[in-house]
Amino acid sequence: MTKVKQKAKSHKEERKEYTYNKLKGLGQEIIEEIEKQKVPSLKVPSRGTGNIVYDDAKRYYVLGDRYGRRSLGNVKQIRKLGQMVYVANFCKDLVAREKTATIREMYYVSEGWGISFKNQQESNIVGEDLEVTLGTTREDLGLMPEEDGASVYGDITLYDEVELNAASVGKSGYTISPTIDQVEFLDYNVDKVLAVETMGMFHRLVQENAHKRFNCLIVGLKGQAARATRRFIKRVNEELGLPVYICNDGDPWGFHIAQVIISGSAKLAHVNHDLATPDAKFIGVTASDIINYDLPTDKLKDVDVMRLKELSKDPRYKTDFWQTEIKKMLKIGKKAEQQSFSKYGLEYVVDTYFPAKFEEMENQA
Repeated sequence: MTKVKQKAKSHKEERKEYTYNKLKGLGQEIIEEIEKQKVPSLKVPSRGTGNIVYDDAKRYYVLGDRYGRRSLGNVKQIRKLGQMVYVANFCKDLVAREKTATIREMYYVSEGWGISFKNQQESNIVGEDLEVTLGTTREDLGLMPEEDGASVYGDITLYDEVELNAASVGKSGYTISPTIDQVEFLDYNVDKVLAVETMGMFHRLVQENAHKRFNCLIVGLKGQAARATRRFIKRVNEELGLPVYICNDGDPWGFHIAQVIISGSAKLAHVNHDLATPDAKFIGVTASDIINYDLPTDKLKDVDVMRLKELSKDPRYKTDFWQTEIKKMLKIGKKAEQQSFSKYGLEYVVDTYFPAKFEEMENQA
C-alpha cells in the first residue's frame, strides 16, 4: 500500500482559508473605497470569446488579460454589482460555517435579498462572475451543482466524513463528492486510472475485476464529466502521480468528452488549471479500432460530420494522433460505441482490448 504523506495543514483547510480570505478581501476593498469617498467598483475579468486563449505551454484554455469594471457610478451596473456583493456575502457565510448550497437553492434564497435575479440563468452567471473575479472555484465558494457525481472503483482509501475504500463500498464504488477538494486521499494501491464514458462499461469492468487485472482505479464518467469528476481525476494524477487513460465511444462526442478532461473547456477557461489533466491519454474507441477490430457501427449523421470538421480546427486536436483519427472517421463514415466489443463476448474488452491498449501506451512511453 502506498501511504499519502499528510501535510501540516490539510488540503481542505488550505482551500477554505484561501477562499474565505478572498471573499473577506472583496468586502474590505469596497469598504476602503467608500471610506476614501471613492465610488466602489470591482474588476471583473472578461469571459467573452475574445478573451479565451489556448495556452500551448499549459495545453488548455485560459483567460486573457482583458477585464471590465463594475461600478456603482454606472446606473446600468448598480444592480449587477449589488448581486455580486450579495452572492459573495452568502458564500462567505457558507464557507465560514462549512456548509454548501446548490446553485438552485441560492437562486431561491436570493428572493429574500431585495435584489433578486430574473431567473436562475442570471444567478448562475453572477456566481461565475464571482468565481472568476476571486480566482477560486464555485465548489470552494460552497455552491454545488444539481447533477449526481460519477463513480470510482478500486483500491484507494479516502476520508469523506468517514474513512472508506472505493473497492469496499459496493459494486457501484465511491460516488465522487461535489466537494471533492474537501476529501483527503489516505492510501492507495493502484498505478493508473481508467476512465470510461458510460456506466454500462464501468459496471462491465467492475464485474470482470478490471481494477485488479490492471491495478487501476475505474472511473465511470456518466457522459460529459462533471466538474467534480474532472477535479478528482486531476487530483489523483497530480497528487498521487497516477497516469490517466480515457476510453469513450468512437464518435465526435466521445472524442470531445475525453478532450475536455485532457485540455479543459473554453467556457471554464478561468478554472481549467484546477480541472484539466493535460497528460491524460485517450486510448479509444478510435476510427482505427473500428477498422482493426471490425466493430459493429452506425453511419455518421450530418451533425456528426459537421462536429468532426469543427474538432479538426480546434487547437486541442492539432496533434497528429487526433488529426489522423478524425480524418479516418470522416473517410469511413462510421462510428461505434464502447459496448460494440461485446460482439466478441462480454469479457473481450478486458481480456483483449484493454491489454492491447495498455501495451501500446507502454511501447510509446
